[in-house]
Amino acid sequence: MTDVNFNTALIVGAGAGLSASLARVLAKDGIKVALAARTIGDLDALAKQTGARAFACDATERPQVEKLFAEVDASLGAPDIVIYNASFRTRGPFVELDPLDVEKALAVTAYGAFLVAQQAARRMLPKKHGAILLTGASAGVKGYPQSAPFAMGKFALRGLAQSMARELSPQGIHVAHVVVDGGIRSARRPDSAESPDSTLDPDAIADTYIHLIHQPRSAWAWEIELRPWVEKF
Repeated sequence: MTDVNFNTALIVGAGAGLSASLARVLAKDGIKVALAARTIGDLDALAKQTGARAFACDATERPQVEKLFAEVDASLGAPDIVIYNASFRTRGPFVELDPLDVEKALAVTAYGAFLVAQQAARRMLPKKHGAILLTGASAGVKGYPQSAPFAMGKFALRGLAQSMARELSPQGIHVAHVVVDGGIRSARRPDSAESPDSTLDPDAIADTYIHLIHQPRSAWAWEIELRPWVEKF
């Protein structure tokens, strides 16, 4: 662990599942949490549980992203941890894909990440301190059939993370890309009795994010893959 302190975290694409686990573990670590989503009505219980503030923001819209960061700056302080957890997925045979859905997948998964990360970096660079974590998927390292839009978005996200890490790490900003390879456990996707731990526990994923955030800069990871023990890869 490092003795560098973090004060404020912003999670973009907040909701149930991984985002909720991240909010809880960050709050437990004594970090003020901001939650951002296109609609925030479903975040009331999580915000109350973690003491977080919720902000409405469409991450694909530059003015909204700029407004989000200004509001977080004013209410909680400039975030020194920013996690991008938003994505949009559309599936189907390649020749039947709706170009508008493909455009949205790229905008939410990759372009929104760029907008958010740029605002984060502008605040972190003067202090030479901060962590930017991008949530990836196995689709970012291998394109599956009938899933071209998701692969396009996640490949772009991974490239963004790698480029940012090479540029920003020497300036004190830890950039990390987390490849989530497998289904994340939820009430709608529980493990079966015959196959325990066959999905990723969101709390376990969140623990890895905290480990990444607190890594000493002498041994930073720019990418880490997480998958259940039975997942093929």
